[in-house]
Amino acid sequence: MAMKFSIIIPVYNRPGEVRELLESLARQTVKCFEVVLVEDGSTVRCDEVAREFAGVVDVRYFYKPNSGRSLTRNYGMERATGDYLVFFDSDCVIPEHYFETLVRELEADYSDCFGGPDRAHESFTVLQKAISHSMTSFITTGGIRGGKRVLDKYTPRTFNMGMSMEAYRRVGGFNDMFGEDIDLSLRLQAAGFRTRLIRDAYVYHKRRVSLRSFYRQVNVFGRARIDLQIAHPGSMKLVHTFPALFVVGTVVLVLASPWWPWTLLPLGLLLVILLVEALAVTGSVRIASLSVVTSLVQLWGYGCGFLSAFFKKIVLGRRDDASELDRLYKKK
Repeated sequence: MAMKFSIIIPVYNRPGEVRELLESLARQTVKCFEVVLVEDGSTVRCDEVAREFAGVVDVRYFYKPNSGRSLTRNYGMERATGDYLVFFDSDCVIPEHYFETLVRELEADYSDCFGGPDRAHESFTVLQKAISHSMTSFITTGGIRGGKRVLDKYTPRTFNMGMSMEAYRRVGGFNDMFGEDIDLSLRLQAAGFRTRLIRDAYVYHKRRVSLRSFYRQVNVFGRARIDLQIAHPGSMKLVHTFPALFVVGTVVLVLASPWWPWTLLPLGLLLVILLVEALAVTGSVRIASLSVVTSLVQLWGYGCGFLSAFFKKIVLGRRDDASELDRLYKKK
């Protein structure tokens, strides 16, 4: 089947990332797509970068006042002309066979919504590779992001996600909330659309990284899980509570350790397991050692965000306002 894809990319002050992303799209073996690049009120714009690639990639550039990622993606979707929408983050690099793989997979087994995993590229820094490992390791619950070959009712994430125009017209776009991509996936499933994992349609997710920014990102992910439970009762699974249990358990064990030092043994065992698993997967002592740190940051950040949102929104019944959403999205 002949199919045209519309790639929707929201961007905020990231011309360097956009250049790398467009360079990777220019190298695609199959170019059945347009790029809808939406600048979300940036002060450092990427319009010049878009013009550089105009003769190589079918890129359409738009500038709009700042409104956050969800509404920016919706803005791009409203202007897309393809049969199928594909979403990437601006800090992704796309393997040259991505769209060749996607066309082949959808022709063989069509689905109105799909998602794919993320990987670390060999050019990434040690920290980027360590974060990539912790975000995809089953031990840190990263396995639910696409590490398994078969997942029931897979919920795609917008760093690597697609949906048909038909699904978009019936279900609509992204809600302005934490976990907007999972929310859309759950709405698609509720409407009867199939959501599928295409394991070979992976991206290199470079992530704008420091341990501080990584903590803020996963903290928002933890908050999002509470919002999703409120919007979709029953969507929370036991695995989503593990980071919060890790935070509570760590605090209890550390507080008890002055009287019972052996209570720190479970934490020590966890560190060993994280190191051995990371070493087995990455084959690098440096990456594996740093992966222990990033895994702890991930568990602690997600868990703290989860507990904070649980107390605020479940116990106290309060909700976020638009300014808080915008502030946290810009920090990510």
